[in-house]
Formats: sequence, C-alpha cells, structure tokens
Amino acid sequence: MKYFLQIVLIIISVCSIFAQTGTIRGNVYEKETGNPVIFCNVALDGTSFGATTDLDGFFVISNVPVGNYVLRATYIGFDSSSVKVTIKKGAIAYQSLTMVENGIKLEEVSISAAREQARTTVNISQVSVSQKQIKSLPSVGGEADIVQYLQVIPGIISTGDQGGQIYIRGGAPVQNKILLDGLNIFNPFHSIGFYSVFETELIKNVDVLTGGFGAEHGGRISAIVDISTKDGNKSRTSGFLSGGPFMVKGLLEGPIKKFKEGGTSVSYVVTAKKSLIEETSKSLYSYAATDKEIGLPFTFQDLYAKLSVNTANGSRINVFGFNFNDAYKNPLLATIDWKNIGAGVNFHMIPSGSSIIVDGVIGFSNYNVGIAEQDQQPRTSEIGELNANINFTFFGDKNEIKYGLELRSIRTDFEFVNPFAIRFADEQNSTELGVFAKYRQIIGHLIIDPSVRVQYYAALGNVTLEPRMGIKYNFSDKFRFKGAAGRYTQNILSTSNERDVVNLFNGFLTGPETVVRDFNGNILDNKLQISNHAIAGFEYDFSRKYSINVEGYYKDFPQLLVVNRNKQDKDDTDYTAESGEAYGIDFTFKYEVPRVYLYATYSHGYVTRDDGQQVYPTIFDRRHNINFLATYDLDKKKSWQVSLRWNLGSGFPFTRTKGFYNYQDYFDGVSTNYETNNPDNVGIIYSSVRNSGRLPYYHRLDISIQKKIEFTKYSGLELNASVTNVYNRPNIFYFDRLSYNRVDQLPILPTLSAKFYF
Repeated sequence: MKYFLQIVLIIISVCSIFAQTGTIRGNVYEKETGNPVIFCNVALDGTSFGATTDLDGFFVISNVPVGNYVLRATYIGFDSSSVKVTIKKGAIAYQSLTMVENGIKLEEVSISAAREQARTTVNISQVSVSQKQIKSLPSVGGEADIVQYLQVIPGIISTGDQGGQIYIRGGAPVQNKILLDGLNIFNPFHSIGFYSVFETELIKNVDVLTGGFGAEHGGRISAIVDISTKDGNKSRTSGFLSGGPFMVKGLLEGPIKKFKEGGTSVSYVVTAKKSLIEETSKSLYSYAATDKEIGLPFTFQDLYAKLSVNTANGSRINVFGFNFNDAYKNPLLATIDWKNIGAGVNFHMIPSGSSIIVDGVIGFSNYNVGIAEQDQQPRTSEIGELNANINFTFFGDKNEIKYGLELRSIRTDFEFVNPFAIRFADEQNSTELGVFAKYRQIIGHLIIDPSVRVQYYAALGNVTLEPRMGIKYNFSDKFRFKGAAGRYTQNILSTSNERDVVNLFNGFLTGPETVVRDFNGNILDNKLQISNHAIAGFEYDFSRKYSINVEGYYKDFPQLLVVNRNKQDKDDTDYTAESGEAYGIDFTFKYEVPRVYLYATYSHGYVTRDDGQQVYPTIFDRRHNINFLATYDLDKKKSWQVSLRWNLGSGFPFTRTKGFYNYQDYFDGVSTNYETNNPDNVGIIYSSVRNSGRLPYYHRLDISIQKKIEFTKYSGLELNASVTNVYNRPNIFYFDRLSYNRVDQLPILPTLSAKFYF
C-alpha cells in the first residue's frame, strides 16, 4: 500500500507539472516570398526552450512554464524576428513569424541547425538532398537533375547513360519506392539516363533512405526516395524558360491570393519540359549515335501542376497532377513507350487546441509500358494504384509519437511472349492495408526510435508483422554512433531478368495467386518479397568545415520471386523463388567553406543471389564505386561557378558465352521439317557458371561552368557550358553476342544552354 501511494503521488505531481505548462507552435516564413525558412533556430529569450523548423518552416516547443516570453527566430542571412507570446496553463498557442533578408550575403552556410538535427534524430542511412545541392553538380546536357545527384550518394549504383535504372544497396529497381508528393512513381527515369521526370526548380527536398527506414514506410524491401515539391510563389508571378541541345523547359508560378502575415494564401506552379536530343543529335552529336539518320532516339515530355492553399494557422492543402511520357524509338533494335500519369491531394492540418498534427495524401498513379521488337510479339504492362493514407503526430518535449493508416488498391495487367513462343498473361487486383506506430525518445545522450508496421495483403491472405528500430548515441557534440534494423515486405515484383544487360522492357506484377515452389520444390505459404536490414555506423565532425560518415550494412533477402521468362512448356512454373544478400560499407566525406564545396564517397559492396543451383553475383554487383564532387565560386558575388564530378566504378558481372546454335522452334509440331528447315533464330549457349565474367572498369569526368547575369532584382540570364565525359573514355555499355560488337556508353558531349528567369 505504501508503494502504491508513492506511485500515485508521483503521477499526481507529474500531471501537476504538465498542468502548469503549455505548448507553442508555429511557422517561420520569408516575408518577401512566403516560402518557409528551413532549419531556422526558434527560441524563447532567456530560457533553454527552443526548436528547429522543419522543411515546412514548422516548429513545436513543448512543456513551457506558464508566463510571458519573447519568441525569437534567427537564421544566417536574415534579420532576426521576434514577437511577444503568452503561455497559458494547458493551452496550445500558434504563432507565425516572418523574416527579412538582411542584405549581407553571408556565404557561410548555417550548419548549426543541421548539427542540432543530427544530435536529436537517428537519420541512419538517410541523405537529405536540397535543390542547391542538385545544382552543385556539373549539369549534364546543361540541365541539373536529381538522377545525376542520386548517383553520387554512397550505396547507389547506376547502370549507365542509357536505361536510367538505379540500384540501392543491393536492391533491384522494383524494390525501391520512389514518391512524388506522396504518390508512387513507378518509372521515374527517362531512357537517356541523365534525366528524371522531376523538375529540379520545383524540388523542395529529397529524402533518400538507403536502408533501415522506419515503419511509416511500407511496401518496399530495399530503399525509399521521397521527393517533395515547393509551393508556387506566394507574392508575385515568376518563372523561367531554358533551352539547350538536350531539351527545352519552363516554369510559371504565382499567387492567386497573395501571402500576408497572419493570413491565408493561395498559389500555383506549372512546369513542362520537352526533349530535343532526338533531333539535335543528328547534326550535333552524330558521332554518338548508332545510326546518323536515327541520332540518339530518346524522346520525353513531362508536365506537372500544383495548387497550394496555406491557412493562417499553418495548415495547408495541395492539389497536384502529372503526366510523364518517354519513348525510345530505334528501328534497328526496338520501340518502347511508357507513360506515368497521376493526381492527388496532400494535406497538413494543425487543429486549434489539439496537440496532434494530422497529415496525409489521397491520389492515384498509373503506369503503362509497351515494347515492339522485330519479332512483333506483344510485350505490355500496366500498373495502377489508388492510395490513401493519414498520419497523426504528437510532439512532446523530448519525444515524438507518430501513428497512421495506409490503404492501397493495386491493379496489374501484363502480357509477354517469350522467345519460345510461350504466352504469359496475368491480370490481378489486390488490396493492401498497413498500420504503423513510431516513437522517438531522447534520454540524455541516447536517442531511441522504435517502430512497428502491420501489413495485410488481401489477395494473398497474408498478415505481416514488421518491427524496426533505430538508435543513436552522442558520445560528444562531434562524435555520434548510430544503428538500425528491421523487417520489410512487398507484394510487387518485376519481370526483369538479371541476365539482361540491356533491359528496355520492365513490367510489373503483384504476388502470384497460383502455387509457387521454392528451389527445393516446397510450396510457398507466403509469396511475398522479404528482406531484413541491419546497419551500424558513426558520424564525426572534425570541425565546422569537415565531416565524415561511415556506415556498414547487411541486407538479407530470404525470399525473392522471379518470373520464369524462359519457360519452354506450358506446364512449366510461371515463377521461381530465389534468396540473396547484400552487404558492404560506405564512406562519405564533406568539406564546406565559403565558395568551396567538396563531397567524396567510396562504396565497397557485394550483392549475390541463390537460385538453388548456384550462388552468383547480380549484374549490378559493383565491387568498388568512387565519386568526387567539387564546386567553386570564382567570385564573391557567385556570378561564376565551376563544378566537376569524377566517377570510378569496377566492372559489372556478366555470363560468358560458350557457343551458338540454330534454334528450331517446332511450331508445326512433329510435322516440322527439321532436315531442310533453315531457322532464322540463333540460340546462345551460356556458361553454366552465371555472371562469372567482369566488364572493364568505368570512369568518367564531367565539368561545367555557369555565368549568372542579373538584369533586375528578379530577372536575369544564366549561361551554362558543360562537357560530359571530358576525356572521352570509351566505357562499355554492353556487348552484342550475336554480332560480336561492343556498344559503348555515350562519348564526349559538349553542350551550351541558357536560362532566362523573371
């Protein structure tokens, strides 16, 4: 009874403490544009209470004692902004602040807020990429693009200039979820590997989660790339128009209802881009094309539009839509067309008087692709997804609770005729329901971030429990240890074959409803893709200028389903099961001072698969990968900037050729006259040891120089001269086994582009 009374007294005293406190939350905006001020320091003068704004300029300061305070926002390059606030017992106050640029262009980036974020969040295997960082790269073809920056992040491998696929720490492209404002983009990269469907000038932030991510993300087993776009200009009409030999593009944005402090604003933004390379290459880069009359046969067109409403209390709602198109039209090889369309609504609600923040997204995304080759056999794939999710977040003093619900309805329609004239067709409808809960707590120097996800796959009748954990320990302000682990599942699989070197067609399917056996002949009860992640590493800040990040990772893939594209009989199984693993270590080094930015990475990794007969490396098993990026402003006004990027990668594996044979199709059955028939098809006899060969090393240097000319405060001209593959390295793309002909990546490509902004 004595101990019970003590516990009751403790609870009463704790409740009494909380009853004597309140919460203040709000947003910090730029006064001129209405844009959020990201990673801004917000504090109550004369106290230890403070916070850092997020990507939306939002902050929360909890458990503040009752009283009157001065709330102040500070950020390098802006005048500080302050306002008087009153904290009432048990109440939640909302206060927005606006900041004005102070006219002193401080070149040093404010990294104190980023350091504070590193000390208070786990963020293992997470890289946040800003628009400024994307533009720091040499602009291939005169245009910076997120796909170019993804390739310099450690653990990410690209197969080359053509095809546009990325592999993240041992995961195939289908195992990576790529989101645009919360909606799934099934193929975000164009056939020419320099460009994605995302407009750089529209990007607010990109979170790249290469492994060990929390339970708020579901439906993929390798990695997450989460792209969020900015709102349109809330104060004035603005935009740009740019052009070069690769493409022409433009952006228009402006207010419908202008931003005013303490009021509601409505704005819009529209972007469009269209490729030119399919025409300009015939004269400018004819040496780079297989056929001078064809040129570089890459065609694409992207459209995106967004309407944003921001209310006086910090709530916001966005309505957006997109239409992305791509075509590779080479009459010597194949014609492939794909389209990704979608639309949605996302929202961030801050209810008055409630300590819970609500956000979510509702929308659809549809992707279809078709390929026509010389055999005229149909190859088509379509996947459509309806998605709705809602999340609830509670911010405490040194903790955060987040939970949510996600509902997805997926339809796939796939048809394929393989080289043995066996037709594979499948149409499926499936539903997935996921719920998650996540908790973050700071205990002294320790940060714990446990979470759990429960996923229900209706079509398969499977329910999965996916526990995940992240931790970080701050040994000092400079040195931090971190780790993460978790279980992941997904129901979507790809038709790509890991024997393919050039993969022009990539269809999508959901998990099979038919019987599937593993390589031991056992029937699978669970027909999901499954992985387990374990990651550990450390961060060390040598000074404000230098920092290093080291992470070792292990990904176990106990079950991967593969479409049997080479089945020779109708009774053969449509799917086979494999297992695999990926492990390695990644190093990242950063150096940043006024006018100079250096970024270097090294990745050492192994990726294997086990098909029951042999363990073999995948075609994207690049053992060594080095990236070096440097940016230098030639003058203090930053009107001249030089950038370079150098990449070195060890050779990809391939399966050796043992010989060739004349392939008899026997389409006429037993009446086929095999004695006089002269078959057109040539079959390839592959080595029994899969992917035992290695292609040569890859390396390439890209350089660009940019000049900015200001006409007025808001208008000007940007000129960009760039050279891709400066020393014209003949990097191999693939080897045509039948013609015995080597096909290389793109050679040296000089470009000149211009952008007029207003």
